[in-house]
Amino acid sequence: MLFEKQPVSSKEEENIQPVTTSLNRRTMIKRLGIAAATGTLALSISPALVLADNDNRSDDTSPRRKPSGFNVLLVHGAFADASSWNQVISLLQKEGHNVLAVQLPLTSLADDVAVTQQALASATLTGPTVLAGHSYGGAVITGAATGAANAIGLVYASAFAPAEGESLLDVSANAAPPQAISHTIPSYRNGFAWIDPAYYPQAFAADVDPAQARVMAVTQKPIAFKCFVEKSGPAAWQKLPSWYLVSKQDKEINPDLERFMANRIGATTIELNSSHASPVVHPHAIAGLIEAAIKHYKKA
Repeated sequence: MLFEKQPVSSKEEENIQPVTTSLNRRTMIKRLGIAAATGTLALSISPALVLADNDNRSDDTSPRRKPSGFNVLLVHGAFADASSWNQVISLLQKEGHNVLAVQLPLTSLADDVAVTQQALASATLTGPTVLAGHSYGGAVITGAATGAANAIGLVYASAFAPAEGESLLDVSANAAPPQAISHTIPSYRNGFAWIDPAYYPQAFAADVDPAQARVMAVTQKPIAFKCFVEKSGPAAWQKLPSWYLVSKQDKEINPDLERFMANRIGATTIELNSSHASPVVHPHAIAGLIEAAIKHYKKA
């Protein structure tokens, strides 16, 4: 190889080491402005230069595109948190998109919509923004994007898309109960539900690496029971174009219910052999739907 290290004898190492150490010390003193006599540190290094140096040591060697001018707001669902979007975030950032993943309190639908509206209206997301919601997060973006001037499209990943005046329980009546409903139980937090951790991998993330699924099981975020019975407000999908990923192996939301909601909102739809954990299992597909929403806006 071009930069392959050549073997060095022990005697040569003895000769090289003192020189290398001396040079490093002199370089360090010169760069940090250390006064040898007093031992004081002159703060002459720009913090920006230090950060730039850290950036140069980053393990991410992929090419970085110029900012696209588009934002993506990601909203997680029940029994998860914003980290469920990690792989999707990485893909979107490589395309130059500005991304924000909110951390929902999961205390009520109204609370979660309010937090998402605050994020959407923040200085972080000025300009055209696509909202993507997973699972319960679909109900959140349905309410949060309503009337938002910067919202340009909605992406639903194995998600709820309620109509105005409809709760999650109401919309769920349009299909048979999901297979894993019996594993949703009271959590360690009073008034909040979660998936029994012992059954979480097979119920929520059957196609996720088992070790990762077990971690997800014990880090899942419980959701208030009242989130399932609160009525949704005006639905953003009535005015915004929508895209939908149906998870054909979903045990948390009946795939037939997902198809019903996707059809009702007039979404461009794809179906994949996926568990409920579609952002973890199919990040490229979800990133592709978000890209489709951006391209649709560009052509409009």
